[in-house]
Amino acid sequence: MSSNIGRYQPLHFYAGRLTEKILSPPIKTIGTWFKFYSFESHFASKRGQEMQKRLKGGETLYLLGLGPSGHNSAAALVEVSTKNGINVICNNEEERYSGIKNDGQFPTNSLNDVFDSLNKLNLSPKDIFAVVGSWDYVKGISTVLRLAIEEAPISLYLIRREASPHMNFWHFIGALKAPSQLKHFFGTNKSIPIIGMRHHNNHAYYPYAMSPFSGSKNPTMIIVMDGFGDDGAISHFVAKNNHLELVRNYPSIIDSQGLLYAVISSTQGGWEPLSSEGRYMGASAWGDMNRLTNPYYKCLRQILYFSQEGWVHVNRSMISYHQFGQRKPYNKRLKKILGEPIPPDKIWNPDIVLNVDDIEHAEITQERVDKAAALQMVYEDALFHMVNYLIRLTGSCKLILSGGTALNCIANMKLLDHFNEDFYQRTLKRENTRLHLWVPPNPSDTGTAMGAAYQFAMRNGVKPGTRMKHAFICGNPPEPGGVKKAIDKAENTKYFYLGNIKRISKLKQIADLAAYIISQNGIIGLYQGVGETGPRALGHRSILANPCNPKTLELLNAQVKYRERIRPLAPMVTLEYAKRFFHLSEGASDDNYNAYNYMVLTVQAKKESYKLIPAVVHKDGTSRIQICRQETDPLSYAILKAMKKYLGVELVVNTSLNVGTPIVHSPSQTIEAMHRSKGLSGLLMIEENGDAYLVWHNIIKPPKDGGAKLTEWFKTWKNRYEKKKRIQK
Repeated sequence: MSSNIGRYQPLHFYAGRLTEKILSPPIKTIGTWFKFYSFESHFASKRGQEMQKRLKGGETLYLLGLGPSGHNSAAALVEVSTKNGINVICNNEEERYSGIKNDGQFPTNSLNDVFDSLNKLNLSPKDIFAVVGSWDYVKGISTVLRLAIEEAPISLYLIRREASPHMNFWHFIGALKAPSQLKHFFGTNKSIPIIGMRHHNNHAYYPYAMSPFSGSKNPTMIIVMDGFGDDGAISHFVAKNNHLELVRNYPSIIDSQGLLYAVISSTQGGWEPLSSEGRYMGASAWGDMNRLTNPYYKCLRQILYFSQEGWVHVNRSMISYHQFGQRKPYNKRLKKILGEPIPPDKIWNPDIVLNVDDIEHAEITQERVDKAAALQMVYEDALFHMVNYLIRLTGSCKLILSGGTALNCIANMKLLDHFNEDFYQRTLKRENTRLHLWVPPNPSDTGTAMGAAYQFAMRNGVKPGTRMKHAFICGNPPEPGGVKKAIDKAENTKYFYLGNIKRISKLKQIADLAAYIISQNGIIGLYQGVGETGPRALGHRSILANPCNPKTLELLNAQVKYRERIRPLAPMVTLEYAKRFFHLSEGASDDNYNAYNYMVLTVQAKKESYKLIPAVVHKDGTSRIQICRQETDPLSYAILKAMKKYLGVELVVNTSLNVGTPIVHSPSQTIEAMHRSKGLSGLLMIEENGDAYLVWHNIIKPPKDGGAKLTEWFKTWKNRYEKKKRIQK
């Protein structure tokens, strides 16, 4: 425990609370006028009662989850029944359709695909029982007003858009238009009622329901940490028998660890918030991760106060973003530690790049990466403090992390290392017990639209359905013939038709070709089926490369992705070879190591990995692995098995298929990404019916003539197979 010098409460604590109390009733009334309700409303109660009645009668109902405004807007369709529980049909992220990273506009494209999914099920808009929101936007309005009063008059600036561009007061106001905006999709002249669900509950219910821990009689801890929710900064839950109980909510948004990480990583890293956090985490591996020797850690550690019962508070005497938002985030004390923040007009958004050839990355200095390491260690301290308290409170050995900070895969790994059998023996006198962890593939706001549907159903007595095995639920597969149409329409593009992967023999042949190209240091994009939800490409929208070539990291970052050399590459691997190359934690072993399916956990690489697969071992000796399963992704799995033939390892480099945009969604976006990249050899694109095409850029592009090489590799591979067939005959 620490005893910091500073301030940890608002200047006008009671004035802020009084403002919220006075304004909440009229704001709720205004929400009702717009047909935007809260879960505690009479309207929501009646819908819940009707749902229970109809489910008891054997009906199957459909819920539409909607994130209409803010960042990462989305639309999800969820099926609910007494027999099968709750199951997600699709979770569509608007950024995938628009090509705008963290797109917060009304999710028109996502909704169009939702209603296409309905049509494929022979259903109509009338079959949607209720629309539920990813935030309680009405509650959010009064929370932001309370925040603006807490440090008044200076903090009144927080109401302005530029104070927090990605989620602010006006996003909450704008969301009230959503009931009217839905009229078009439902084919009616009447506004469609929306039930706004508590944001942090949405973050908690969905991952619990899909985790290996759902339904357990023993308690499961859930920590939700993101930028902020509609009523606070952080929420802790305990789940038991599918019932979630809120242990505590941090009412002050300023105590948000996600907000702290976002502000510092952006203003020191030089990237936009929501794009900065993962980059800064990657940079920390290059810095001094020793708490005794890092030159910034001890001073930066004062930005947090760790109090009794697991509370963590942000020191307001070191920041200014509680008054001015992102426009003026530091005060003198923090400037003395970290230096001047990079101003908003100097911050580069790496995900909205018009000319990727002109990118000039900031110099990687020791000072820069040491600051990243210091912030990473401060965040880990906070997370450990919370988890330690919850374990002692509940006695639980199961933990789910959700919210954007749950993507901090380094901290996730260290949780499992720290809360091991020795910890439980020492603190709880329990033998053969250690912490078990699960993180969903989309713990950020990309999952809260579907989370709203899960919350509404579970709070009305419905049990969870199928547990998560894969993340391929974003959108629909391309329309029949969509891949071929995109190829024919694209300029300067050539292709080979390879066959249909629904034939096992062809699947193996095509996988063998992909493995051969990769073994020859070719870099190919893989496009197939429904896209992944969440920020990680997991085999349906992936770039695959040679893990054994130590130059792969440099080539991918410089000539394919156009990004900083501090960015690591991740491996896709079979379970057998994951066990061979990496130290898998028993704390992630539930459901046959399911936690390693989604690139949300790093692992320490074993010694032989440094020599055999250097491209996927990061600076700190860790790898953010994805275990690929035959039952969920037969093609990617077959490619991994074929890799053993050529390189002796069932493993490939796997990074997201995008070049200066969000992960690609459509066939045309995929081909466009290939044309923007110098180092991408070509694409392996699969139609919905299984037809496979090898696609490449017809124009030779310096310095890598990917198209010419791909043609040569294909002919060589084809000749080998024809020769093999003649010998067999």
